[in-house]
Amino acid sequence: MPIMPLPQFEADLEQDRIDAEAYARLSIPKTMVVRFGLMKLIGEYPYDGTAKPGCGSKIVVRTHRGTELGEMLTSTCPNAGCSKSVSRQEMLEYIENSGGQDYPFFTDGRVIRVATIEDMNEHSRLDSLRPRMVRFAREQAAYVNLPMKIVDAEPILGGERLTFYFASEDRVDFRDLVTELSHEFKTRIELRQVGARDEARLTADYEKCGQHCCCKQFLKVLKPISIKSAKTQKATLDPMKISGRCGRLMCCLRYEDSTYDELVKRLPKMKKRVGTPQGVGIVIDRQILTQLVLVKLEADGTEIAVPVEEVTAPEAVTPPPASDPLRGMPAREVERRSQPQRQAPPASPSAPGAPNRNPPPPDRQRDFRDRSRQEQPPRQQRPSTPGAPPPQQQRPPHPQRPQSDQGTPGAPGSPQPGGGKRRRRRKKGGRGGPFGGGGPAFGP
Repeated sequence: MPIMPLPQFEADLEQDRIDAEAYARLSIPKTMVVRFGLMKLIGEYPYDGTAKPGCGSKIVVRTHRGTELGEMLTSTCPNAGCSKSVSRQEMLEYIENSGGQDYPFFTDGRVIRVATIEDMNEHSRLDSLRPRMVRFAREQAAYVNLPMKIVDAEPILGGERLTFYFASEDRVDFRDLVTELSHEFKTRIELRQVGARDEARLTADYEKCGQHCCCKQFLKVLKPISIKSAKTQKATLDPMKISGRCGRLMCCLRYEDSTYDELVKRLPKMKKRVGTPQGVGIVIDRQILTQLVLVKLEADGTEIAVPVEEVTAPEAVTPPPASDPLRGMPAREVERRSQPQRQAPPASPSAPGAPNRNPPPPDRQRDFRDRSRQEQPPRQQRPSTPGAPPPQQQRPPHPQRPQSDQGTPGAPGSPQPGGGKRRRRRKKGGRGGPFGGGGPAFGP
């Protein structure tokens, strides 16, 4: 049965052929950037071998601690254009941005060879011995009664040194412990004290986000983090949610801290009076990432969300246009209200005594009443009968005295029980009348 070539297999072979040609064109790197040790230290070492290792290759290097097995990260050489290498200038910029002088970068050493199968097997054997080393060191620390916690042990490929990492709150005199450990393992012993973050770097694996811990994966310089970063980013202040495996604030809070600081500077402060397209208002809330401002308008108390680009000074706000009173009305109603009002026809003369159905306005009534009073002639007094007494003038009413000023009844000047002052009685038949004695009632 003949074998027919499949298109997918042919495409894979073509890609392999292209990669082989690209690899053949590369020159041997002169220097390598290598990562080594449990603490993921970084070093740049010269290389004089004949092989052309790629990124991720296992390399045997001679460091300041001894012979170790490391991992090649990249090469710093003229091959930087192959998309798998970086130039030395790019590497130095990365180190400067990642911590500067605090970055664990070493140049004292060299690359010996590309790791062989024997080197890999020896490294695996040493890794399998680490739990027993840690257990023995903890037993000896408890035996000599030292307040310390052995975190991990790190043997190296050459066997020149065995490093133990421990955590303690105080300084510890561990000279007796070093003697016991060196007698047991027959090599040079080094005890290194680490903090809570470095302990998490050695022992932790995954974080809440599902990724490897930043301190274990790539973060080399662990700078302190304040609670202000969590408040600025409006993260929850629950310690269980913002704390990492080390029990401290998570390192990722510092990644966007500078970005948040720049965005906060663009937003107006809380309780500040600002101008918006809808009018002047007071800032009551802010959204940093979306760059939105929640403003409460002074006119009607409405709360609106305004982009920061539309926020202006209160003096620059123009008053909104007047609302259309005819908006939303039917077309027939708008046409009726738009036409000028017709004047009422003049009222026809009505019969005397008939009610006026169209009374004049109040102002006209008042003018007509005033004009009528001015035109009305004064009343003529009726002539009195000859011999009749002249009409008496009405006296103004006497104001009543208060109760405290009234005297006792019968006293002079006090009011009588019947009312006010006693009035004089007019005599019947006045002076000169028919029954009076003033003179003849009829002529001579």
